[in-house]
Order: sequence, then C-alpha cells, then structure tokens
Amino acid sequence: MKKLLMMTALCLLTAEQMAAQETTIRDSKMCDSWYIGVNGGSSVKTTGVIEFYKMNPFGSLRIGRYLTPVFGLTAEGTAYFSDKQFVESRTFVKSVNASLLANVNLNNWFGGYVDKPRRVELVAVAGFGWGHVFGAGDVKLNDLTSKLGLDLTVNVGRARAWQFYLEPSIVYTLNRQTDVVLYNLQNSGVGVALGVNYKLPNSNGTHNFVRVGIRDQHEVDMLNQQLNELRHEQQQQEMALARSGRTIRELRDSLEEARQVKPATIIKKVTQVVNNNVLQPTVIFGQAKSAVDAAQMASVAMIAKYMKNHPTSRILIKGYASPEGNPESNQRLSEARANAVKQALVSRYGISADRLTTQGMGATDELFDEIDFNRVATFTDLTK
Repeated sequence: MKKLLMMTALCLLTAEQMAAQETTIRDSKMCDSWYIGVNGGSSVKTTGVIEFYKMNPFGSLRIGRYLTPVFGLTAEGTAYFSDKQFVESRTFVKSVNASLLANVNLNNWFGGYVDKPRRVELVAVAGFGWGHVFGAGDVKLNDLTSKLGLDLTVNVGRARAWQFYLEPSIVYTLNRQTDVVLYNLQNSGVGVALGVNYKLPNSNGTHNFVRVGIRDQHEVDMLNQQLNELRHEQQQQEMALARSGRTIRELRDSLEEARQVKPATIIKKVTQVVNNNVLQPTVIFGQAKSAVDAAQMASVAMIAKYMKNHPTSRILIKGYASPEGNPESNQRLSEARANAVKQALVSRYGISADRLTTQGMGATDELFDEIDFNRVATFTDLTK
C-alpha cells in the first residue's frame, strides 16, 4: 500500500510539471506525439540465485503518446515464451501481460525541454496490467500486475524520430495466491529488454514537441514602440484628412461666393478658370512623399467618375512640390506625384492611359497661401 501511495504522489508531481511545461510548448493536436515500438529480452525470478539457463525470453509491442515533454502514456503487450521458476504451462506462449504504463522523462522534468530531444535521456516507466497464464492446470490463470522500469534511451536520426533503449525492469504479480493486492518480491521477476520506438510525424512538421519562442522585455519594449509609432502615424493621417476636408469645404465656399459676385468684378478670374479648364478636386501629398495616401483616394475617385461621365475627355495631370529642397529634387518629385495619380486612375479605376497626360511643374508657393497645400496634383480637362 505504501508503494501505491508513493506512485500516486509521483503522478501528482508529474502533473504539476506537465502544467509548467505547457507554458513553453506549442499546443499539440490529438494526432500528435504518438509512437510505436517493439522490444525483446529475458527475465528471471527476483528471489534466489540468478541462473542464466533459467532465463525466460519475452517480446513486447508498444504504442504510446507523450502528452507533454515530461509525461506520457504507453500501452504494452508482452508475450513470455518460457516459464522456468514460474508457473509451468504447456503452450508455446506461456503467458501474456497487457499493461498501461506512465512514462516520465527525467531529463525534461529536472532540466527542462530544449529545442529537441537530447541525444541520451532517462525515462521512468511505471504502471499496472493484467496477466494471463496459458495451460496452467489448477493454478490461478489471471493476475493483477505492476511494472516498474527505467529506460536508458538514445535518440538517433536528424529528426530524432528513432529511439533505442535499454530497459531494466521488475514486474510484480500483485494478487498471486491471495485476494489482497500486495507488492511481494516472492511474486516478481526482473528482466532486461532492448527496444526501439518510432515517433510518428506531427502536425508541426517534426516528430517532437516544438518550443514556443518567449520574448524578453527588450523585444516587448520594441514592439510597444512600433505600436506607438503606428498610432502616431495614424493620427497624422487623420489630421491630414481633416485638413483636406477643411480645404475642400473652403474651396467650395469660395466658389459659391464667387458665383454670387457680379460678373464685372470677377470676369478676370472666371476667364482664367474657363481658359485653364481646371477641375476642382486636388490630391494632396505628404512632405517629400509621392505615394497617393488612402485619404486622398476620394479626389482620384471623383476624377475617375468625371472621365466616365465624359468619355471623350482627356485630362492633364500636373504635379507640384512646395519650395523646400533644391529645384532638381522638387522637379523629380512633382513628376513622380503626377505619375502616381495617373497610375491610380489606370490600375484602380480602369481609365485608359492614353486619355491621361502628366506634367511635373516643379516647386511653387502660388497655388495656395499655405505652404503645405502646394504639395498637390491638379487636373485640367484638355477637351474643353
């Protein structure tokens, strides 16, 4: 009974370690971490003088699964082909033992799991089973069994999929000749087995567990900094969009006021607008930027709609830069802005490229009073 209590305590400690490992091991699916294997060896009765000619050969099949890098379960079926020193039987397979075993990887328990299994590891094996003796006459044929063992394993292969092991073990018959469950060396046998396991492929592309990368505080700080920068950039874009909205409203108000003024006082401005055929929408760019911002796509969409409503129209796109910087850079920047707007009309709205002409106007501070407002692209209908 004391040994049963000790095994229960061991299972509880293993469960605690299993929970700790789950914080650093990527979640696995039910089909992961399975293995199959075979082993063979010989056993002899524990008590008395060990005589090699009285060894009993056996062979086993195993199928199991590691639930964590520390804890696993194995179903093992063993067939014994001799019964020297034990109950005599008259069949080729003298007896069988089917066990459910718990595996505890001692290296991972005490040393933690690394990126893959270690080359050499120690695995404790313990569990209960059911034993049956064939053709034993009046002797009791079925017994509750318990196995305790220690596997010295060697993981081989590039993927560490193959595992060879040497396993010394002891198997108890717990209720032999009695109805009381009892660990008694008189009813036990010790053995040594050599075996091999093959770990089946997992959904993560390996044959083993994969450690989850844990970020240190420096990485967390870097990510927070990037997040703050993205938030700041979003705020700047929202402010630019708000300024563009105000500019559009101001231009509309100015246009409405101009319409209310007597023709004699605005004839020069009207003539200039009519002769230039300048359309109202403009595309505003950030400083030293030539990419069309998402907030400015509304103006591009208005031009696209205009050209679809006027299928014979041909549009001249003029790009401008504000006075900062040298003239050569501003000239290239103004050309790039005009070409960027053309590309948006062609690729996003399906406007034919031969209906669009671009022209880089260089730097100016005469379109608008605000310097920032002069970083624009304007549209002129050449067919009016």
